[in-house]
Amino acid sequence: MDLHVLNMHTRMPFRYGIAAMTALPHLFLQVEAEIDGQVQIGLASEGLPPKWFTKNPVSTYRQDLQDMLAVIRNASTLALDAPVAPSAFAWWRSVYDDQMTWSASSAHPPLLAGLGASLVERAMLDAFCRATGHSFATALRKNTFGIQLGDLHHELAGIEPAVYLPREPLRRVIARHTVGLTDPLTDGDVPAAERLHDGLPQSLEACIHAYGLTHFKLKLYGDLARDVARLRQIAVVLQSGAAENYAFTLDGNEQYKRVGEFRDAWDALAGEPSLRAFMRHLLFVEQPLHRDVSLTDEAARDFLGWSERPPIIIDESDGELSSLPRALAAGYAGTSHKNCKGVFRGIGSACLVRRRQAAHSESAAGRYVISGEDLANVGPVALLQDLAAMAALGIGHVERNGHHYFRGLSMLPDDVQRQVLHHHSDLYRWHPDGYPTLDVHDGCLEVGSVVDAPFGTAFLLDSTQFTPLEQWDFDTLGVSE
Repeated sequence: MDLHVLNMHTRMPFRYGIAAMTALPHLFLQVEAEIDGQVQIGLASEGLPPKWFTKNPVSTYRQDLQDMLAVIRNASTLALDAPVAPSAFAWWRSVYDDQMTWSASSAHPPLLAGLGASLVERAMLDAFCRATGHSFATALRKNTFGIQLGDLHHELAGIEPAVYLPREPLRRVIARHTVGLTDPLTDGDVPAAERLHDGLPQSLEACIHAYGLTHFKLKLYGDLARDVARLRQIAVVLQSGAAENYAFTLDGNEQYKRVGEFRDAWDALAGEPSLRAFMRHLLFVEQPLHRDVSLTDEAARDFLGWSERPPIIIDESDGELSSLPRALAAGYAGTSHKNCKGVFRGIGSACLVRRRQAAHSESAAGRYVISGEDLANVGPVALLQDLAAMAALGIGHVERNGHHYFRGLSMLPDDVQRQVLHHHSDLYRWHPDGYPTLDVHDGCLEVGSVVDAPFGTAFLLDSTQFTPLEQWDFDTLGVSE
């Protein structure tokens, strides 16, 4: 098992919650797996951002990275020591369970520990799909992975994944554009000293014009006056530039400590006359409560007593297999899928949500949601594997923000850039300045090449050309702790 790192720097800061991301290490994990007697290489990768997996306001980014790397190294060791298993799913379950047991005794929270398990899981799935000659979507529908949904959620016992999946994977998904807390809304909002000249749009209005955006994810401060002012400004931009049927989600960023605090804020936003027409375009609210309180008995009581609540999903609270059933029982509408939380876990979540949707299709209380969210992921591996999972699960609109905060794939070696364009010319285009950039048009991404690939990426990237993890140093990022 090999771990290598490529430093990546944003083209402009991405602010979310208590963090502002300007640079991060992008980690590549490569495995050699023996599948039906055949040895096959598989690859996974992930950008390691500040403050998402723990959101500890006291720790430094250096400390956060040490914790992230600790869970990845532990999962890697467990994967190497895992016994031979009868299926890909059984192998993952062994590694995952051991990782969660270690997590409970090591003070690493489940969401963080799951990152390590998900990386080795994704690399194994890549190797499995390459060895068997199946795309991820085909292997999922045929269930050659050997998924036992009842092992994930009891009410799904005896059900095959295909029952709750679309008959065919999506070949086009809508890109839901993130608007960070400090992102400029109009070109006039960009100070001259911060204006970029890289040929990519910078402001929200420029992105709408360049990409034909229709779906958006709007970050909240958790401060009512600031949020009302910010949403008024965004509403003006969307109502003047986006299509009439635009839609958006609100990301609460764990800013609220009690349901009552968020309910007061929601009532003020929904009742604000200047936002009344705008708020009718809302799809759902993501993770308004801090993860420490979001699944408590008190939160459940208060949510269930709030009959006019909007659809609310968990994201950062979704750290364990039991998190989604607890959330649904507490009045939440569902959860997000991110590969970093686990691919098989996400499949189980999608199937559970779809089962609830089918059971409550005629009821106003049956507003159940499985969303697609992002951690500013980029290609040529992490983003494509994530899109492959979203397409296979039939998640029609997906938060895609990595392409906005990074300068395409310009950080990659020239030969890798050419491979991306050769194998994924529907997803990427060649920018006039000489690098691949995500090709968002009419607000959508074409993902046919991703769906047809083994697991997202059609070619096998040589990750050993990057810095070995044991030789990498935090100071090479060039950011403060």
